[in-house]
Amino acid sequence: MPLYRFSCVDCGGFDQSFSMSTVPAAVECPACEAPSRRGFAVAGLLNTGSQAARLIEATTRTASEPAVVGAPIGRGGAPVTRNPLHRKLPRP
Repeated sequence: MPLYRFSCVDCGGFDQSFSMSTVPAAVECPACEAPSRRGFAVAGLLNTGSQAARLIEATTRTASEPAVVGAPIGRGGAPVTRNPLHRKLPRP
């Protein structure tokens, strides 16, 4: 069942769940029992199958859970560069 947002003049907003066929225009506030009118809120729709949504999710996830690297890039047999002049550069 969907959640509907109601607004009480004294207490503020609250959510209640009703079936779509029985939702009233006003209900009693659970805190002060004053009549509260139904309001409109933005629907929480998200298309998780789209490529843009997957990119946003991956970007958000890497901010708090960065990927762990096992070894520096280029080590493990393959040279970083094939330019022979780079071999003359000082090594750390």
